[in-house]
Amino acid sequence: MKAKRAPLTRSEVMSRVKGRDTRPEMRLRRALHAAGLRYRLQARELPGRPDIVFRRARLAIFVHGCFWHRHPGCEHARMPKSRLEFWTEKLDGNVERDARQLALLKEAGWTVMTLWECESRDPAAIDAFVEAVRARVVDARGATVAP
Repeated sequence: MKAKRAPLTRSEVMSRVKGRDTRPEMRLRRALHAAGLRYRLQARELPGRPDIVFRRARLAIFVHGCFWHRHPGCEHARMPKSRLEFWTEKLDGNVERDARQLALLKEAGWTVMTLWECESRDPAAIDAFVEAVRARVVDARGATVAP
């Protein structure tokens, strides 16, 4: 008989949260690739290190987790009940940093799009997002990418 494992502590759970190649990001990447769109990942030289980048179109895409980036009006963005002071400071700081990075990207002439984690669960929302990306991505000759 297997011994029961003790439940993970909050610290252990949070340490397992990934910063890249998350499920929502992979869903979007698969859909973009299936639509014939090619992109770059994790542009380190850009503010905020966007998850997906279309350099010619100067389009940066962030795939945000609803909890970590405080998706307005989303049920997944609720505040934890314990250590409220810590989490308020932490999550508000994330939102402020996101706003600064968005402003820097826009100043540099980039278009920024955000896909929220909760939106990525709906295939229709992913399809609509991909179509919006397709409308913005332009090849070097100025022609819109063919379907």
